Amino acid sequence: MPRRRSPWRLVLALLVLAAVGAGVAAAVAGRSGETGSASAPDGPTGTAPGTPSASPSTTPAPPPPPLAGRTVVLDPGHNRDNGRHPGQINRQVDAGGFAKACNTTGTATNSGVPEATVNWELAQEVRVRLEALGARVVLTRQEDAGWGPCIDERAAVANREGAALLLSLHADGVAPGAHGFHVIHPGLRPGWTDDIVVASGQAAVAVRDALVAGGLTPATYTGSEGLDERSDLGTLNNADVPAVMLEAGNLRHAGDAALLTDPAGRARIADALAVAVSRFLAG
Repeated sequence: MPRRRSPWRLVLALLVLAAVGAGVAAAVAGRSGETGSASAPDGPTGTAPGTPSASPSTTPAPPPPPLAGRTVVLDPGHNRDNGRHPGQINRQVDAGGFAKACNTTGTATNSGVPEATVNWELAQEVRVRLEALGARVVLTRQEDAGWGPCIDERAAVANREGAALLLSLHADGVAPGAHGFHVIHPGLRPGWTDDIVVASGQAAVAVRDALVAGGLTPATYTGSEGLDERSDLGTLNNADVPAVMLEAGNLRHAGDAALLTDPAGRARIADALAVAVSRFLAG
């Protein structure tokens, strides 16, 4: 099978070419300036005394990167040590007009790799790509250790930062025969999601389309064509900015688990997510 070209690598290559082109132009302009500053030879080709010298040519500044000035909040779901802190994670918080546990432990692969770690490592891959595209990236947790934060606080981070998008990263843990990704977007909860439900749905479509274009399979067991609308998730319900949650695969399915625990597999997903965020914010 022909090797699939990565859309992330194409975007990065274009940015590099633009930067290199600007550097070459600046070097040429600088060399021209050096030549013009030397003493002119006598004779017809020299500049007559008192003649104003021509203004040096100015090189246009390269365009800003595509996500310059935009803030994206990445939410690596759960945390590695949530299970060691039952009192904290079982505390009830507001999940959008109803109470729900602060957090949960998440799932794991059959070999014991925690979902929280998969989510964290994927977030690092996405972060690198979005920052290369000019975005300011904020994470809802700063390490894969400890517990929390709670689901309401994860949304609050995006709200405080004025994010253009909150992208929550998860993986599922269902029956081993089920596989594929799905993108969850908030349903309408009056007084809670009225202001974000439309934009969040558009972001979900952008994420789904980019993942499909990257060769990933929509979930066979939930949602419709890789999309799932839910009104019971506190992270989405508490957001005041467009917000979606990716379930990147089923960690109990051997193929999905292999993809999500392999650096090359996570890179494929991160490539697609960088394209999705760029397209959503450009629209």
